[in-house]
Amino acid sequence: MNSSMHSRRITIAPMLDWTDRHCRHFHRLLAPHAWLYTEMVTTGALLFGDVARHLRFNPSEHPVALQLGGSEPADLARCAQMAEEWGYDEVNLNCGCPSERVQRGAFGACLMNEPQLVAECVVAMCEATKLPVTVKHRIGIDQIEHYDFVHGFVDTVSRAGCSTFIVHARNAWLKGLSPKENREIPPLRYEVAHQLKRDFPQLEILLNGGLATTAAIAEQLQHVDGVMIGREAYNNPWLLAEWERSFCDPAWAPSRDAIIEGMVEYAAQEAREHGTPLRAIVRHILGFANHLPGARSFRRLLSDPNALRDAQPELIREAWALVGARAAEEDLAG
Repeated sequence: MNSSMHSRRITIAPMLDWTDRHCRHFHRLLAPHAWLYTEMVTTGALLFGDVARHLRFNPSEHPVALQLGGSEPADLARCAQMAEEWGYDEVNLNCGCPSERVQRGAFGACLMNEPQLVAECVVAMCEATKLPVTVKHRIGIDQIEHYDFVHGFVDTVSRAGCSTFIVHARNAWLKGLSPKENREIPPLRYEVAHQLKRDFPQLEILLNGGLATTAAIAEQLQHVDGVMIGREAYNNPWLLAEWERSFCDPAWAPSRDAIIEGMVEYAAQEAREHGTPLRAIVRHILGFANHLPGARSFRRLLSDPNALRDAQPELIREAWALVGARAAEEDLAG
């Protein structure tokens, strides 16, 4: 797949512990044109850890971006080189995660307070790789809500060579809220992302935060270049097929049976080539039958530790059979 033929119109958010390579393969089956992102990988994990475990991915995932967490320009530059060596299509710098662990490492959302440092990181990464270097960030920190703050951040970082900004349209509260609460409590202010696009028309501006319906995505695409969807894409993955058809390929009409067969084949390949246990793969497809008769039985079988202990990929077919013929026949063409 030639990633240059794809825009970032529909992107799937990097989600820690969720968007691993198995999840991304599943999402690719559902949405051939969506841009996929890895979980955030820290520079330390790559420079001092198991590189293959963090960077290995299936060629089917293209276009796929590696999201990095870090704040040392030299370290980020080396990791950007590694991303290119491993065949990624983009390197993304995390300037939006508010967790205390990330703050202790002096990166993530707290980097918004240091736009010049972020600019230095971007320069180093751009010099180290031919891949596009992008930044994901919030619209403010703690009680800082004035537009000049995020405008100044984008202006400074864009001058360093970043032309794509993924804007999570909430403030990040660095104290007092958990990461989960930071995704829910600070109010969404989409108008900030809209204003950024008006002020920087030459930049690619993507909007992230709270998008869950086709209508909501369509509305935002009137104001920005693309959207990034997180929890809704993971929890209700069949929506990805709908979004692919609505915003990328009007002819896209996969059957649910075909998606299931694709995951059976993938699970068999992973078991054969890497010894990957089935449970590591099927945990990502539990929401596939949502809103269909038999969905509860589907989820129950694929999350049963006893059933999964020595299970073969055919267990995915067995679970899908519990959903019933009527559900299996439902697809986007129907």
